[in-house]
Amino acid sequence: MKRSKLLLSALLAVLLLSCGRPYDVRPAGPGTDRDSFIFPDYTDVTIPPNIAPLNFYYTDPEGKEFTTHIFANGRAIAFKGREVVWKEKIWREWLAAAAGADITVESAWSSGGARQFRRWTLHIAQDRIDPYLTYRLIEPGFEVWDDLEIQERNLESFSVRVISDWRHTGNKCMNCHIHSQGRGDLSMFYLRGEGGGAILNRGGELRKLTLKNDTMISPTVYGEIHPDGRYGVFSTNIIIPAMHSEGGRRMEVFDTASDLCVADFDGKRMLTFPETSREDVFETFPVFSADGNFVYYCAAPAHPLPADLYQTMYSLVRIPFDAATGTLGDPADTVWSATKRAASVCHPKTSPNGRWLLFTVAAYGTFPINHSECDLCLMDLSDGSIMDMRAVNAEKSDTYHSWSSDGTWFVFASKRGDGLYGKPYFSHVAPDGTVTKPFLLPQKNPHYYDTMLRSFNVPDLGNAPVGFDAATIGKVWKEMPAESFE
Repeated sequence: MKRSKLLLSALLAVLLLSCGRPYDVRPAGPGTDRDSFIFPDYTDVTIPPNIAPLNFYYTDPEGKEFTTHIFANGRAIAFKGREVVWKEKIWREWLAAAAGADITVESAWSSGGARQFRRWTLHIAQDRIDPYLTYRLIEPGFEVWDDLEIQERNLESFSVRVISDWRHTGNKCMNCHIHSQGRGDLSMFYLRGEGGGAILNRGGELRKLTLKNDTMISPTVYGEIHPDGRYGVFSTNIIIPAMHSEGGRRMEVFDTASDLCVADFDGKRMLTFPETSREDVFETFPVFSADGNFVYYCAAPAHPLPADLYQTMYSLVRIPFDAATGTLGDPADTVWSATKRAASVCHPKTSPNGRWLLFTVAAYGTFPINHSECDLCLMDLSDGSIMDMRAVNAEKSDTYHSWSSDGTWFVFASKRGDGLYGKPYFSHVAPDGTVTKPFLLPQKNPHYYDTMLRSFNVPDLGNAPVGFDAATIGKVWKEMPAESFE
């Protein structure tokens, strides 16, 4: 594995050097993953006033004599050349001056014997975004992994901190880090395999937990922490990966059984309930409402799989939760019906302000990462209406989303463009439900994504750093015994 990676890196380096320009190696134009005249495509996007510089480059391979003039509030600045790279201090000054207003950009260059010109705008929102983003870096694959990392990126700069990685954990599998309502002091992720467990970060204290008892079909898989931190709601799943026999499709992942349970972190108990442990229903992807009084989850009638894969469609369901006892109530109400819409829902996420519910819709099943038809859907919880998301959704999978702690921004992983690598995009939600054209996570080097060979998996926003790093997690893995739950 390591030798093959070294050979791949060497081959890529030779290819880049042979092309004259060291980065501009991908085709540009309509129908490619560089279809805008700049990459990343930051034209006419809405951004928070505390985001890192939106550095970009011009994609026209025949272009030359590039000039970029930028204007805001009586100020002007100019750049020359294919790449537009800001000094961070100057960028911050411009954002501060333009908060709640617009920055106008005029792009010009020569190509094909003619002068090209574009005028476009950066809309600066007044709402700030949570300054931290965690995500797992993973190579696109099917049943194997290698060199996994979970990173924490400061969105206000280009600073990155590794909070767990393969070097400190014996190259174990690790699943993605999630915050509870964007809180840096309340989060969790999984280390799988020997010496692993659910790593709970609560108030700066780390615990390693075995969230499994004899009544459950598997250890916990998907879930979320209650806003008060005592409980977590989870699914237990028997997960089967399989390869499609049809051309143009990749791997499918499905559950042959799945139930819901609640973990009492203080009492070290796993609570199961007849309503959400039925053999004739698949239940998965549970999350809490903003006030913690309900659990939203996905449910489908049990089908023989993979034979009836295309007929397996999940509805969005809500069930009461009692935070005093940690119990799920009755009855469960259908919020979004798969039967009525002939589609399948997964990954629900409620906004911390209690206004919105964001989820993913695909044609079938419960693993939309390889579904090109997969789109995001936004529900207004005040009346159940569905918002117009055409400004956000693209032609490839859009999923794995999370909210900022005030419910005005969300981030999601999209495979738009190349169809293979997931990248984090951000969008703003206005009080009336209007969403904005997404913008890609900015990088210091605008060519960063041209040579990035890993996906950003499950991007999750946090309002503060989590307070631990990969070395700390390595000690937890080696030295801390996992706490058993009854």
